[in-house]
Amino acid sequence: MVVDPYQKREAKRYKNPIPSREYISSCLRTSQDLISQKNLEKKFGINNQESKKALRRRLRAMERDGQVIYTSNRCYVAPESLKIVKGKVIGHRDGYGFLRTETLKEDLWLSSEQMKSCIHGDIILAHIVETHGKRRSSARFLKLLQPNNILIIGRYYIDDKIKFVIPDDTRFNFKIFIFSAIKDDISIGSIVSVKLKQHPIRNSRVQGFIVEILGKEMGTNLAIEIALRTHLIPSLWSKEVKKQVYEISRKINQYDFKNRTDLRHFPFFTIDDEDARDFDDAVFCKRKANPEEGWILWVAIADVSCYVQPNTPLDKAALERGTSVYFPSLVIPMLPEKISTDLCSLKPNVERLCLICEMSLSKQGELISYKHYEGIICSHGRFTYNEIFKIWNGDIFLRSKYKKFLKDIENLSCLQNIFNKDNISKKGIYFENIEPKFVLDSNLRIKSIYQNIRNDAHKFIESCMILANVASARFVEKYKYPVLFRNHDRPKKDNVVSLRLFLNELGFTLLGGDSPESVHYSNLLKNVSDRPEYEMIQTVLLRSMTQAVYSPDNRGHFGLSLSSYVHFTSPIRRYPDLILHRVIKYLLFKDKNTSKSNYNFYSAHLYSTGEIKKIGAHCSITERRADEANRDVIDWLKCDFMYKKIGCILNGVISNVTTFGFFVRLNQFFIDGLVHINSLNDDYYYFDSLGLKLIGKSTKNTYCLGDALKVKVISVNLNEKKIELSLYKSS
Repeated sequence: MVVDPYQKREAKRYKNPIPSREYISSCLRTSQDLISQKNLEKKFGINNQESKKALRRRLRAMERDGQVIYTSNRCYVAPESLKIVKGKVIGHRDGYGFLRTETLKEDLWLSSEQMKSCIHGDIILAHIVETHGKRRSSARFLKLLQPNNILIIGRYYIDDKIKFVIPDDTRFNFKIFIFSAIKDDISIGSIVSVKLKQHPIRNSRVQGFIVEILGKEMGTNLAIEIALRTHLIPSLWSKEVKKQVYEISRKINQYDFKNRTDLRHFPFFTIDDEDARDFDDAVFCKRKANPEEGWILWVAIADVSCYVQPNTPLDKAALERGTSVYFPSLVIPMLPEKISTDLCSLKPNVERLCLICEMSLSKQGELISYKHYEGIICSHGRFTYNEIFKIWNGDIFLRSKYKKFLKDIENLSCLQNIFNKDNISKKGIYFENIEPKFVLDSNLRIKSIYQNIRNDAHKFIESCMILANVASARFVEKYKYPVLFRNHDRPKKDNVVSLRLFLNELGFTLLGGDSPESVHYSNLLKNVSDRPEYEMIQTVLLRSMTQAVYSPDNRGHFGLSLSSYVHFTSPIRRYPDLILHRVIKYLLFKDKNTSKSNYNFYSAHLYSTGEIKKIGAHCSITERRADEANRDVIDWLKCDFMYKKIGCILNGVISNVTTFGFFVRLNQFFIDGLVHINSLNDDYYYFDSLGLKLIGKSTKNTYCLGDALKVKVISVNLNEKKIELSLYKSS
């Protein structure tokens, strides 16, 4: 029996002492493998049941305090003795998987054996098993931290009276055997949602019960329903929310006018896309009395906080959603339609409560000063980007139609000309991405696709919103109270190294040393803007960037080259903006040093750092899930559209290159399809990760990002949302 150096201390504390925490940790650290409690009992010479129970209690307490890890195979290990990581499981259709962490550059390999202990979407604890050579390191499952509890969507089948569902998402590499359903006569092939009975245990059959029958024939509406359930996006309002919304008057209470600045005489305009669904911002500008001194710009944002007070059922529902979700044929709003499309929609010729950001600009368009206040406006016109752009460019019909607004519209044009020369973020990185727009038919399927071209009217409104966000960031930053900043971190060093190697291959250089600034990226794009490699370089540069997130820790916005940035301009559709409005109101009332009864204080609120941190993390997640859900539906629509194009010969450009082939963006439709490496039968091709290209071993033929090709549509898999292409060679 070994001796615990802390035995005397333990003997003073306990009548029947057991090994100390320090000694248990020491033994686990020096062990070459995982140790079960039974082996620990042998090691410590523990034989009686009372001491065994005491040891079990101590081990559980140490597990709670993070001093030991209890693994899935009922063993213990010291955290220090392993390279332990936390990550999200990414399943693969062939049974193996990967572990994606926030700290490692590459995903870790999870073998098929390891995947028997977890499923796609689980958050697990694992230890890294280092490998040598070119193979990636692998992960060994230790513990399930957060099971993936989402509903799994799949098709229902019966084979020899055995009922089962095959998941649509092939990353769930298993059948779900059904032991319970909402009704017995479900049609074979129906699309259903399934809840797992329990988390899959090694070598056990996966069981679940059907909770909903979604339909049998796929269509756009069903694709949306599937996306909502797959990503756990709320789409229905509770009774409490409906009751609260019902009680909100459609008429503005005269009390709400109290202490608001009346701007109804100012010709504010809303400028949006033709298919815009909410109008939460309006703009107005004019030259200062002395034109040489610059401009005054007003950005009016719908005062959502006046209708959505903190900690009410409506507020909690808005927080749960986090953001509005936009599908091609439908929007799932963050707030009920009575608020989002009525009371807080800045419709023409209707009085609306707003939070105003009034900014003084130099004649170069630079932000000199600003002030925020509650106001009331009446929008004088609802314009589209294309209408404003055409008016600026002399469209006779539109200039005649809006003759009484021409002076104010021309003022917007003059200010945009200044923004074009001296943007608010002169050193920021601006990407000119191809944005496809879909025209849907009566069945909500794609009828045609065209490219959405950004004109100067788009850029003008974008600049106005950035200015308002910057002014709001500067305002709240002075007070040091917790707020949600919109952070965009600089690219990781490994990504910078990879980008530089790629650019060197093309003969270009990214300046800035080990830590380039935004201006270096911006200058690079400007220098190659007229080169054929421009789109390819922009694509690779964009992929090297990190994802923007919400956080109370102000880390600045790298992409815009700003030291601080917040979201102020869209409280109808983004919860962080609503949070900011409440904080700004609190600070305004605090500055005025007036009693709560004299102001609309019920719509102001201050948050603790802990609350803001939690809300920021949640809103970052809801933003990503909204993007993923929208992408799922768009991918289905694209596949449905391309299904009719099987056999067609089309021109395209390589948009991405991987180890298993390359994706080609079809010029006519802006849709990507895969040319699998197995279809390149003229040679053996290997992937050059440095140059992002496939190279033929014998022929030295290359397929590189940006190459123009002619391809044939071979097949379309609607379930997996995949389009397969092959190279077309004329005979």
